[in-house]
Amino acid sequence: MPMKVLDATISTFGDVLEKFRSEGVNNKANLILFLADKDPSTNLSWCPDCVRAEPVIYKKLEASSDNVALLRAYVGDRPTWRNHHHPWRTDSTFKLKGVPTLIRWEDDAIKARLEDHEAHLEHKINTLLSEN
Repeated sequence: MPMKVLDATISTFGDVLEKFRSEGVNNKANLILFLADKDPSTNLSWCPDCVRAEPVIYKKLEASSDNVALLRAYVGDRPTWRNHHHPWRTDSTFKLKGVPTLIRWEDDAIKARLEDHEAHLEHKINTLLSEN
């Protein structure tokens, strides 16, 4: 099945998350990927960990035979993300510490997560996808 992808920024996240939640009942896995914005001068993420993890994550999700939905939530440019008062750093649900962070979202809550130092590891992504 094709992977369904929704994109959100800090300002659009609330509305996009509502759509993601409403469509989530139809999917085997619902994932949220918090990642850095792309640098306009290079068209690559300013975050080297995101550059390393994104292709691995997409490859694993696209290879899944199950219905998978991915909400990509862009944290902003480097100065925005580095602000300790960033809304997703201080959010009581997400409590982000780094990017990329890959979250398995079930029943309106975080079921499992991969932090920035492990989000590129195929076996960890497999485990996140197969959790029941």
